[in-house]
Amino acid sequence: MTPRTHPELLTLFAGVFGVLVLASATGWLLRLKVARGQPHATIDNLIARVNAWWVMVVVLGLAFAFGKAGVVVLFGFVSFMALREFVSLSYTRRGDHWALAMVFFFFLPAQYILVGIEWYGLYSILIPVYAFLTLPIFAALSADLTRFFERTSKLQFALMVCVYCISHVPALMTLRIPGFEGGDILLIAWLVLVVQGSDVLQYVWGKLAGSRKIAPDLSPSKTVEGFVGGVASATAVGALLYWLTPFAPWQAALIALVVCLMGFFGGLVMSAMKRDRGVKDWGTLIEGHGGMLDRLDSVIFAAPVYFHIIRYWWEP
Repeated sequence: MTPRTHPELLTLFAGVFGVLVLASATGWLLRLKVARGQPHATIDNLIARVNAWWVMVVVLGLAFAFGKAGVVVLFGFVSFMALREFVSLSYTRRGDHWALAMVFFFFLPAQYILVGIEWYGLYSILIPVYAFLTLPIFAALSADLTRFFERTSKLQFALMVCVYCISHVPALMTLRIPGFEGGDILLIAWLVLVVQGSDVLQYVWGKLAGSRKIAPDLSPSKTVEGFVGGVASATAVGALLYWLTPFAPWQAALIALVVCLMGFFGGLVMSAMKRDRGVKDWGTLIEGHGGMLDRLDSVIFAAPVYFHIIRYWWEP
């Protein structure tokens, strides 16, 4: 399946490109009229974010063009980069080398291969069961007991967050919904647009009307006004885009609300981890956004919940 066979997807991408063109033009005008060509932190950050969005939308569009294989490969690469960021900020020792090798070179590719061949019975338990049991064994065999519990726990959580949760995005293409055959890629488009849109709208509402900090110790930039305005706006967007999904408008609104809330709390959890490590961002891969995990923190928590809502309520 490709975008050529999905007029809804083409319509969606046309709308997104239109928004990006408008955002780019706005950034250019602000730099010209307000900053007058001089460095301006807020405007420069806005332009960097818009430029990064251009790249991300193009990459996602190319993956969609190759169908399920393209999406699986893309998110497999995303998981690899996210896992690399997580592990680089975690405490590891020489005794973790075999466990790390298993994480990067067995469990990560195996998870995406299983998603690609649609073996739900195994990819749903590979990491939470078999990796959970196997990784501590490899670590224990190294006989390095220094901070053993901390090291094994962080590695298991890294695998859950960076591989297991993210793999539920391409896993949406394995769902078989009566009357919605061939529309699986639209489920991914809806999820990405709603969850990432919630992040953007929370940022915009926070800048326009934000005053009360919602979690100052975790994320100083998040405000009550930004949270309420962003989640409410993204929920409305999800309802308006019901035509991309098998949901009725009211169902789309409820599911959008759930995934936006999960995305928000996911952002808080990942921010707490960054604060614990004493860093602002997970990395510098994406200009204006930080690392891969900084961009995907909301999707990580939203994707598994979204997947199972659809699987248990829409798939026979």
